[in-house]
Amino acid sequence: MTVEEYLLDRFGPLMSTAEVAGLLGRSSDGFRVAMYSDTDISRRLKPTMLRVGRRVYFRTLQVKDVLLLDDPAQLVAAR
Repeated sequence: MTVEEYLLDRFGPLMSTAEVAGLLGRSSDGFRVAMYSDTDISRRLKPTMLRVGRRVYFRTLQVKDVLLLDDPAQLVAAR
């Protein structure tokens, strides 16, 4: 099972704020504050945001790409 298949099975095509926060190991409130400040993570994740009414969702496959979840070599290089 690939990372893409796992994320789609677990979260579906859209992730809530709480789900992305859990994936990052942060609280929902802490993640929400980080998204509305000018940080590296907010600049990378804002293009993945999708508003449906008042709710905010994130496109699962784009989150995977932004967080470099596919290739372990990219994770080491990004640090």
